[in-house]
Amino acid sequence: MAAGSGDGSQIAPTGEERELVRFDTSVAHPARIWDYWLGGKDNYAADRAAADHVLEAAPYVRDVARADRAFLANVVRHLAADRGIRQFLDIGTGLPTANNTHQVAQQAVPESRVVYVDNDPIVLAHARALLTSAPQGATAYIDADARNTSAILAPAAETLDFSQPVAVMLLGILLFIPDEDDPWAIVARLMDAVPPGSYLAISHGASDIRARDMVTANSRYNDRSAVAMRLRSKDEFTRFFDGLDLAGPGVVPINHWQPGQAPDAQPGPALPAYAALGRKPGQAS
Repeated sequence: MAAGSGDGSQIAPTGEERELVRFDTSVAHPARIWDYWLGGKDNYAADRAAADHVLEAAPYVRDVARADRAFLANVVRHLAADRGIRQFLDIGTGLPTANNTHQVAQQAVPESRVVYVDNDPIVLAHARALLTSAPQGATAYIDADARNTSAILAPAAETLDFSQPVAVMLLGILLFIPDEDDPWAIVARLMDAVPPGSYLAISHGASDIRARDMVTANSRYNDRSAVAMRLRSKDEFTRFFDGLDLAGPGVVPINHWQPGQAPDAQPGPALPAYAALGRKPGQAS
């Protein structure tokens, strides 16, 4: 989760004080809550208590977490194997788990280059686990806040060639950026920096699917977590893709997204999160 410090790429405290601030395990943390829902082991009692508190209101939230990982694998594999994308900018990386972006991309195309971005102290502690690139490709890590696009784009250019198409990945991160920080403008700045033929992939919790349960779940999450969450409607989610060409099946519940699938396909009850893939129009160089 890369939406913590607000205006810079580093967290202010230094030395021992910095470590104490960064690794407070008595307060639930988004990355560790998510890890628990995925069945991981990098979480503590406060995280598990908060996660279970949410699950009491919306037990299928655990399925959302798993569907989000499936979306990541599906979209990265599709872009690398079918769309010729060789570069990925993954913002809001989260804790390492199975099928990380570089693993999926480099399995399909070994020369793929991936830059991860996060400023979550828990994720930073596990950064080395993400930095294991196939020898033909490259993997890099940037400590930056998702809202500080200049702190992302400049160092990312050391690994990625911004004259060639890039897939920008924002999975499960924009819901931690409040409206007053204008997440739509943040996405627009990122897409302005990449050339035609680039892609944008986003997943985001939904406020208008199973809405009653999700109001309660959202409130319970925000009561316990160190970082508040803001669910959004389908219309609010679709705004992130303004100016882009949506790839099939368009904006759909996250468990309904498959590359090339018809928009009216209904593979099971909708989970309360949206996913979509968009392409920046124009000819790729």
